[in-house]
Amino acid sequence: MRLLNSRTNFKALWLVTFIFCVLSLTFWSRQCPEEQARPALSHGERGDYYDQEKPNPDALPNAAAPPHHLSILTADSSQLNPNALPPGRHKYQPIECLINDEYSIECRRENEEVYVPFNFLEKYFEVNGHIAEYDGYDRFEWQHSYSRIYQPRGPYSPEGIFMSFENYNVEIRDRVKAISGVEGVPVSTQWGPDPYFYPIQIAQFGLSHFSKNLTEKEPRVTVFERGDGQVGTRWDVPGKQAQVESVTDKGCSCRVLQFHTDVLPAGFGPTLMLGATSDQILSFHVKFSPSAVLSNVSVVVDTSYKKQYILHYTSGTDLISAKGTNIYYGIGPRPDWSLITRDLLCDLRKGVGLSNSKSVKKTKITIKRVSKVILQGAGRISNITMATSSHIPQFFDAADWFVRNQDDAGGWPINVVRKLVDGMQELPPGWYSAMAQGQAMSTLTRAYTRTRHRRYLDAALRATKPFRVPSEKGGVLAVFMGQHRWYEEYPTTPSSFVLNGFIYSLIGLYDLQQTAPGEEGKEAAQLYQEGMRSLKALMPLYDTGAGTVYDLRHFMLGIAPNIARWDYHTTHVNLLQLLVSIDPDPVLAGTLKRWVGYTKGRRAKHN
Repeated sequence: MRLLNSRTNFKALWLVTFIFCVLSLTFWSRQCPEEQARPALSHGERGDYYDQEKPNPDALPNAAAPPHHLSILTADSSQLNPNALPPGRHKYQPIECLINDEYSIECRRENEEVYVPFNFLEKYFEVNGHIAEYDGYDRFEWQHSYSRIYQPRGPYSPEGIFMSFENYNVEIRDRVKAISGVEGVPVSTQWGPDPYFYPIQIAQFGLSHFSKNLTEKEPRVTVFERGDGQVGTRWDVPGKQAQVESVTDKGCSCRVLQFHTDVLPAGFGPTLMLGATSDQILSFHVKFSPSAVLSNVSVVVDTSYKKQYILHYTSGTDLISAKGTNIYYGIGPRPDWSLITRDLLCDLRKGVGLSNSKSVKKTKITIKRVSKVILQGAGRISNITMATSSHIPQFFDAADWFVRNQDDAGGWPINVVRKLVDGMQELPPGWYSAMAQGQAMSTLTRAYTRTRHRRYLDAALRATKPFRVPSEKGGVLAVFMGQHRWYEEYPTTPSSFVLNGFIYSLIGLYDLQQTAPGEEGKEAAQLYQEGMRSLKALMPLYDTGAGTVYDLRHFMLGIAPNIARWDYHTTHVNLLQLLVSIDPDPVLAGTLKRWVGYTKGRRAKHN
């Protein structure tokens, strides 16, 4: 009997041991699953997504590159069911994702939920995301639009801020070759490597500085030389090779500094030490003597590259050149008194990044200190100052350029070839742009309001002339379907109907009609009203249900639509915000609300 019981217990022990081993093996295999080899996909049937040409948001203009990408998009921990996973089991397992029978990528699976890598979603859907840290914890932030919508500071006024242009920095754009020393405005390489004056950039330059002047705090200004006679205590004059003295100038009835030097090497001459100033906007009044072969005002700056550069502002007319650490800007002969205002950091970076291509090479060089001013040649100078900003002189440089360069037809011809798209005729040099005409009006009316000088208002009034001339005859007027008048940013044949340029022209016409006294603004008012009627009628053609289109080439040429990238879409939104503050028409207001929603991922309803 004892023997039987002993055999029974022995069999039970073996059974328990066997069951324990099976359970342990099962648990171990689940804890560490071996990934089964998957057959490779045939490139003939499915391509690798990352081998395909897909849009890259990082390459889009004005798109800020995300700090880093996520490898997987994880769910919030509160959404996970802790009971769905045995203790110790990994949450995620690899799984192949086949995208539209075209691309195969590796994803992650948790039960019935699948997580797709964000670096795939980012390129495939052209969305943007990054990891941000708040109060010590990480959060993933997803945005459909990489571009910002600026909320208006108040109702629009032709005397006030222009849209959100206080945020514009036109001069630092890589397709601005330099700021002309002669004209004081940007010189562009927007559509070709040869520099030219582009009225749209010049207007935006002026309007941005006008707007900054209204929104920024008062600048810090330090005057280093007034020409008041204290030469010996300020200037270091190198022996008999140079002369500097304080004299009375009959032209301005004031004391100024008169200088004369022999021909000296670069960087040598009467020197004014500026100390440790870190302000970077230089201004001075100057009158060069015609007797000198070449005169210049040079500025020595200490830089983050741990070496000094010298910026030379010469009596020559060359736009910009560089030799080693010497950078040259021609500011012209200046036989009469002129105010020169220069952004030293901008001038330094344009010189360091100078190239023969359309774009200035990007550089991160900074100015640590502006150390001294050096004079060469012959002339008179006064009011040498350094400041944190000097927006109004730069604004008037733009306004005065428009007065000096307007032609008899009332326009500012753009002297560069422009090819918009195959199927539309190339625009030869000398074409007008309604956007340029409108933004010039917005610049000139503000100059008139500030000074009451008729030359600014007269130029703005003449600028309406091309709006009555058809595009095919050299103007900017197009007519859609024989009834809707449209003012063309690019007066192509067939017409292109670019949206943002048209609205900018309407704003310029509105500024003029509101500024011109009496009957003088009648023509601008009529053009504005005709344009607004066309805009309200045609806006649905620009709405895709998920964004907007840039122009109507798809209608005119029967090709794919030109979808507006996000920075152009938000420009459409910013322009509509301005118009709604002028005209709260339900058509405008409803479209604005819908277009704002598209930047948040909202879509029009389907059937």
